[in-house]
Amino acid sequence: MALTPDDVVTKQFQHVRFKEGFDPDEVDDFLDEIVVEWRKTIAENEELKAKLAAYESGEAAPAAAAPAEEKAPEREEAVVEEAVVVETPAPVAENGAAATAGIIELAQRLHDEHVAEGKAQRDALIADAQAQATAIVSEAEAKGRAEMERLEKERTVLESRITELRQFERDYRSQLRSFIEGKLRDLETSSTGTGNTPVSAIGL
Repeated sequence: MALTPDDVVTKQFQHVRFKEGFDPDEVDDFLDEIVVEWRKTIAENEELKAKLAAYESGEAAPAAAAPAEEKAPEREEAVVEEAVVVETPAPVAENGAAATAGIIELAQRLHDEHVAEGKAQRDALIADAQAQATAIVSEAEAKGRAEMERLEKERTVLESRITELRQFERDYRSQLRSFIEGKLRDLETSSTGTGNTPVSAIGL
């Protein structure tokens, strides 16, 4: 509930004995002054509200016609003040709109700068990754070629060694056969010279 002047007038305080405090009469007098000024302020506020309503509607209140004529300068001043108050928000609104537009423009510019910076970083990362991938592929291909060349050389050496071993085997078999055949001929010759018993008869 809002506080009114009557609330101040009718407010009762409890008296405290044997303690320091203010003089009740002085407090009452001061509160009376507050009530008087408060009532004046309320009356002036109501009058200003009535003038503002009359100005907005374009018609003067009938009951306030006579006082209005006597206080014409004051009303003119009030009208001028009200006109100033009414006209003032327009530049303020324009300034607010301009400030808002400036903030939006700044935000858009910052957004565009961040987007451009992000795209530049993205392109740099992609280019770096592509360069690394190309280097890795090239290195792998070079290693693969070197390994193939090494394996090819080893295969050539092994094939040459196998050919040599096969040739050695053939030569060895041929020499062994010739040696055995020669020994057999020598045995047959010696058997013929010592007797007529064939070589097969003696178990050779």
